[in-house]
Parts: sequence; structure tokens; C-alpha cells
Amino acid sequence: MGISFEVLQKDIAGRIGRLKVGEKTVRTPALLPVVNPHLPIITPREMQEMGVEAIITNAYIFSKSADYRERALSEGLHSVLDFDGVIMTDSGSFQLMVYGEVEITNLQTLGFQKAIGSDIIVPLDIPTTPDADRERAEQELAITLGRIREARTFLGPDAQLAGPVQGALFPELRQYAAGAVQEIGFDFCPIGAVVPLMENYRYKDLVDVVLAAKRGLSPSTCVHLFGAGHPAMFALGVAMGCDIFDSAAYALFAKDGRYLTTYGSLKVDELSELPCPCAVCRNHTAEELKKSPDRERLLALHNLYVTLAEIARIRQAITDGTLWELLDTRCRSHPRLLEGYREFLRHTGELERGDNVSKRRFFYQGSESCMRTEVVHYQRTLDRISLGGRVLVTLTGSSPGGYDDVLFFKPPFGPYPQGLAETFPIGQSEIPFWDEDMVRAGCRGIALLAKSHPESAITVLCPSEWVAFVRNELPEMEVLNEPAV
Repeated sequence: MGISFEVLQKDIAGRIGRLKVGEKTVRTPALLPVVNPHLPIITPREMQEMGVEAIITNAYIFSKSADYRERALSEGLHSVLDFDGVIMTDSGSFQLMVYGEVEITNLQTLGFQKAIGSDIIVPLDIPTTPDADRERAEQELAITLGRIREARTFLGPDAQLAGPVQGALFPELRQYAAGAVQEIGFDFCPIGAVVPLMENYRYKDLVDVVLAAKRGLSPSTCVHLFGAGHPAMFALGVAMGCDIFDSAAYALFAKDGRYLTTYGSLKVDELSELPCPCAVCRNHTAEELKKSPDRERLLALHNLYVTLAEIARIRQAITDGTLWELLDTRCRSHPRLLEGYREFLRHTGELERGDNVSKRRFFYQGSESCMRTEVVHYQRTLDRISLGGRVLVTLTGSSPGGYDDVLFFKPPFGPYPQGLAETFPIGQSEIPFWDEDMVRAGCRGIALLAKSHPESAITVLCPSEWVAFVRNELPEMEVLNEPAV
């Protein structure tokens, strides 16, 4: 039956999609909670009742389990876990990353995953850690690609296989690996060995790794970010083009007494209130939760509710065309996330080519908004405006005579003709009082307009408080002070 992926809606590089795995379907973006059969703090059946359409478990744990190996082989994975949605199985690569070795071969884990009825089978890839040098990364990538080819040959062209993308911290290796995996033939590609980056808040490196991998993948490929489970970073992951996330964070954080929110994690013992509308928080006070004999389970339920709600919130933001606003809000919850966000903004030139031309709105939320794809796209299309020989760009709204064309000005976009006043993004953008960052970005638009129309002489009319600033930004252009009334 195979795996296929259909993109239904998009915003930035984020997508709402339909992942088909055999006869089963998963809406994306989606979270695959990690299920450990030995520690079922929340059962897969309960997860399904909460709206979970797919889960991930570890085939290596099943293969080594005295309690579950034979049951999985005789009854099948879905029966053992009591879950009829999509079940993805990790091959043992996580244990390989943590412990350095596993007692299983690539063909053995592939055969075992098929035998227990896994919906998405993962080859035994080598998860090269971020501290690896170039030589080691290349050697381990070669082994991984060899195992991926072996998996495709062993299970056949229609097998429901994942093609992991490795390459450590080397963007060119990630891009090469993604292209190689794509060429072998995969519609579902996890980006691996990124857990250490997220554990150490290295979001800037994460952005570089993910975007490099995306360059090598087809836009029709479903992208899985292995081990990403904190809701604070989902918006960034989706904006980069990741469709699937998985994590045991909901359970691990609960075991450690931590309460997940979209802006970080809190120690439950320090809470006096439960700032969440989920069933757990509305039916318990903070003191009741702290003292409950079911505290760990209740915390895990809350953590999973919060995580699933953020995924739904992101899907709605994509539908509304407001993913940028959500991304900006989420990435200000931690300085290192903000660092990752600013690195992401460095790539808006390439992201702009795949983004929507028109959206519902543009909210200015600070200097980072000046680098959004909508600004890049608008300024890239300024060369399409027809201009005469003498042109006025007015920052004041007034338009004295003597000019062939008069353009108005809205930062951070720049100049626009009156005919575009009601169109996106000019008419649907909300900005506060002007600040230097947005005016600087708008001046960049004027400079681009002048560069694309060398036959036109452009004059800029400014309010008195902005004359010196604009002259500094546009030193080769005539900048006039608005005459006093």
C-alpha cells in the first residue's frame, strides 16, 4: 500500500497535510506520543480517545522483552497495544545513540518490525551526534544510506518505510543525505539525531540542520522531526516544514514533577494555581494535584492535553494564515528559542518562494517582523510598478503637484501606489507608531524601487521628525522636509 502525503494548506513552510499509511490516514501536523509497553502511564486507547491518530513505540524494546516479544509476534502490535491507528516503530537507533550499541542487525529489526505489523518501519540508521567531526559524520552517513537501500530492497518498493536523514551538524551533509534518501524513494523522512540539540537549547543549530535537510527533500515529502516533544518549539518546527513530532516528554516531565506549558515547563511543587483549561486542571487545585497519589499520571495527562492543544492551535494558525504571529509569540518565551527564531529569519529569502502570496493579516510585532516573508515578497515585486520620469514617495500622505506618479508609504513594506491600498499586505497590515526598524525596512523598499526603475527620479517627502533618519538610509536620494502648514 505504501505511504503518501498530500499538502492541503500552507503558511511559511508549514503545512496542513494528509498522511496516508496503507489504508489509514493521519492529519498533520501531528504528534506521535511515545509508548513504552512496560510503563503505560497513559494507555494508547486513552490517547486515541484524546484525539491521537498515531503513536510511536520501540521495536527494539519489544524484540528484547520477555513479556511482549512473543505476544507481539503472535497477536500483532496493534492488538498488544490496543490501538487501531497508525503505529510507527523505532528500530533501536535511539538505544544506539544513548548506549553506543544494540544487539540487533538492520535486517533483523526490519524483519521483526514487519512481523509484528508495524505501520511505519524504520531502518537501523546511525544517529550521528552533534559533537561528531566531519570524517565520522561522513562514515556513519554512508552506513546509514547503505542500510536504507538495504531496507528498500529487502522489504520492496511498496513497503511502508521511513527514510531517516542524518549528517550531524554539517548542513551540506544533511542536504546531501536528504537528496540521496529522496532518490532511493521515500515519502516519509525523519530528521534524526537532533534530540541533543533540543535538550541543550541549541535551536539555532536545529534551524540550520532542518532547513538544510528540507533543501534536499521534495515538497511532497512528509517530514518527521525525531524526538521533538515540547510544545514551546512546535511552531518553529512547523514553520520550518516539519509535519510530524514524537516524544515521551509528556511522561518524562510528569515523572520529574514538571508541568508543561506553551512557554516552558514549571515545577508542580512551586505552583499555587493551574493555569490551564484541560480536564485535569479544572478538576483539581494545585494543592490537590501535588498531594494526589495519581500525581504522575495526572501530570502526564495534563502534559499530553497541552501538547495536543498546541498542535491543534498551529493547524488553525496555518488555516488562518497567522503562523508568523504564533511563531513570534512562542519564540519569545525563551532567549535560546528567540536565537533560533532569528536564525530562521535569515532564511526568509528562500522561504518566501514557497509561502502564500496573500494572507488574512500582518501584525507587526517588533523588528523581527521586518524580515518576514510577506515583506520580502512585497519588496521583490516592486519592479512591477509602472513609473514615470518624476516620482514622489510621500511618507506624510500629502502629495504636492509636479510629479508624474505619487506613491504612498507603509513600513515595513515601503512604497505603494494608491491602487494597492486595500490589497494584501498593505491594506491588511496592523502596525503601531513608527519605529526605526520598520522605517529602515521601508526605506529598503524605496531603494529597491529606485534600483529597478533607473529611468525614474525619485523624491521622498518626510515628516520633519524622520527627515534626518531617512536621509541617512537613502543618502543618494532627494529627501524633502514636509513644509510647515
